[in-house]
Amino acid sequence: MHKKEKEPTYPQQSSLFLMTLLLITMALIAPGWAIADDVTDWNQYMFQAALIEKTSPVVMTRVAAIVQASVFDAVNGVERRYTPIHVKPTGPRRASRRAAAVQAAYATLIKLYPNETSTFDTNRTASLAAIMQVEEPNSVALGVRWGQRVADAILEWRSSDGFSPAPPPFLGGTGVGEWRPTPPALLPGAVPQFAYMTPWVIQSPSQFRPAGPPELSSERYAQVFNETRVMGSVSSPFRTADQTLASLFWNASTTSFYWNRIALVLGATRHMSLSENARMLAAVDVAMADAAIACWDAKYHYLFWRPMTAIPLADTDGNQATNPDSTWMPLFATPPHPEYPSGHSTTSSAAAVVLGRFFGENSSLIVTSDVMLGVVRSFSSFPAALAEIRDARVFAGIHFRTACDDGQVVGTTVAEYVLATAFQPLK
Repeated sequence: MHKKEKEPTYPQQSSLFLMTLLLITMALIAPGWAIADDVTDWNQYMFQAALIEKTSPVVMTRVAAIVQASVFDAVNGVERRYTPIHVKPTGPRRASRRAAAVQAAYATLIKLYPNETSTFDTNRTASLAAIMQVEEPNSVALGVRWGQRVADAILEWRSSDGFSPAPPPFLGGTGVGEWRPTPPALLPGAVPQFAYMTPWVIQSPSQFRPAGPPELSSERYAQVFNETRVMGSVSSPFRTADQTLASLFWNASTTSFYWNRIALVLGATRHMSLSENARMLAAVDVAMADAAIACWDAKYHYLFWRPMTAIPLADTDGNQATNPDSTWMPLFATPPHPEYPSGHSTTSSAAAVVLGRFFGENSSLIVTSDVMLGVVRSFSSFPAALAEIRDARVFAGIHFRTACDDGQVVGTTVAEYVLATAFQPLK
């Protein structure tokens, strides 16, 4: 198990607490895990479908926000406790909150993943059968109708958010410092429409746009260039085995999966209710969705080149402290979109801010992957996890550190805005 540097001891960082986290994490991985409710069950069904359908990390932020926003507005519409994300809380007071949550998740997921409908049908049947054992049939029927109404409203709202139709392939440019497709696949820029999509809570995609990457001729650019050149090379002798493992680990799954799983584990240790889970997951995923939009706005505004391009072409950047290396290769293939800022750091910091508000910034974390099974990363706090994520993108050779540092600032400010603006108690 990976251990971070020694931190001040907090009560929740005891060996017993970490063992509890690990046991809960393993239970979440195992089939038929018992630490669950209808909200958390359907969150897991969503990620199972996403893994099968190979949903990309940035598209996953939109998927998760649609599903969890629908679940939250469905539950909240019956309880009428908080400001909604989109649908006014006017659900029938006698409606089953559980049934509403199940139907909202089901109705959105069959639209987002139609190929998985038969699996969702089976899951829905099992979920509703379990609810019918303890709740009145009329209450369940009311909940199903309300959950469907909420899902339909959110799906209609997001159908015009700019995600589709997709724009023509984006190929960047050939100017010095300008992004262009990178080997080996030479793919066009991924989902450029995220740069102008309608946000969920923030006012515009550019509301929290960062200042931009360092000037190519600057000392700072030379510093971050040379760090990535040395530490991010596929054959770097300076990157440790654990740093390599961390880089591969944080790239294996979607960012949404990691942070939703962290949320579920921490929620289970606190014995959170169905309503609390609905609000927490919606806050995490809406903040991550807006962070992704803010990040993509900056990516396609600055169009900064990747290390895979910058290092071989360093003789063109006008900086005497950078040297070209035509044979340089990163640890793994570079994602097909502009470098600045880092999407992983941006969306991860947004999720960490939200979960820090729910559980405390210094909560201990145990993180697993749905792809790299058996690998476990443990941390003493949210900042410790974010520090490893920043390092992982640099040590993988796909980012400069400025993209990771500035991305974290963007994600933090987006999440703080979301928490200050949405999910507020009704008076």
